[in-house]
Amino acid sequence: MRVAVTGGSGKLGRSVVRRLTDDGHHVLNLDRAGERSAALAVVDLRNYGQVLDVILGLDDRHSGFDAIVHLGAIPAPGIIPDAATFENNMLSTYNIFQAARRAGIKKIVYASSETVLGLPFDVDPPYIPVDEEYPARPESTYSLVKHLEEQMAVQLTRWDPELSIVGLRFSNVMDPEDYEKFPSFDADATLRKWNLWGYIDGRDGAQAVARALENGRPGFEAFIIAAADTVMGRSSAGLAAEVFPDVRVVKELGEHETMLSIGKARDILGFSPEHSWRDYHSNRTTPTED
Repeated sequence: MRVAVTGGSGKLGRSVVRRLTDDGHHVLNLDRAGERSAALAVVDLRNYGQVLDVILGLDDRHSGFDAIVHLGAIPAPGIIPDAATFENNMLSTYNIFQAARRAGIKKIVYASSETVLGLPFDVDPPYIPVDEEYPARPESTYSLVKHLEEQMAVQLTRWDPELSIVGLRFSNVMDPEDYEKFPSFDADATLRKWNLWGYIDGRDGAQAVARALENGRPGFEAFIIAAADTVMGRSSAGLAAEVFPDVRVVKELGEHETMLSIGKARDILGFSPEHSWRDYHSNRTTPTED
């Protein structure tokens, strides 16, 4: 397919562009930053005219897209003022969704967020593992926008029953170099309780995008995308009992099983995480003395 990826210069975006290109898609990165190349178009996603123009066509680059992957956003709360986060992220997503509709594009995959689940869980989650079944609980302006984006997608797909919008609720994105610090989390179970000790390897995040492009259905669906394990060396059942003693655990947890349920993504999208921080540490060689 001909695929536009917004935010393709970002942490997750780089992995997504690489994966989709390796899969044989024709990919154009739409971003405000990045190394100048034929694979990048510099676009301000807050400007609807620019967004619509580049989606409809770009001299010497493309004459239209089959699908859009929307990752471009302020990536977390607390980076810029709240009102600026709201304006940037909400307007950018509306512009992408609306321009795609005007261009006749029927397949959109975009980055929602684990934050809509109730992070940082200062109020206990309703149950563990958390999933997509309970109502959104945004606790920050960033998360509020993610919730509103999902609601917008619901209405846009109602207006156009052929339109497919897949919202991927990504957990905390990690690259292999980030795994160096992981064992240190074990010292204090509360350090990473804010997202139930979850994460997602960027390469598996890219796999989820590829699967959503392949298997997304008409309408709107949201999916939690996380690694199959936690960031901890300690058992998942023990962590849940220690930090969330009053929360019902609805299934028997594997030794290090994620508490961000990925069952829906496995069943519908065919998502299957392939990378773990544990592999990084087990594959490292330890220098020996002569």
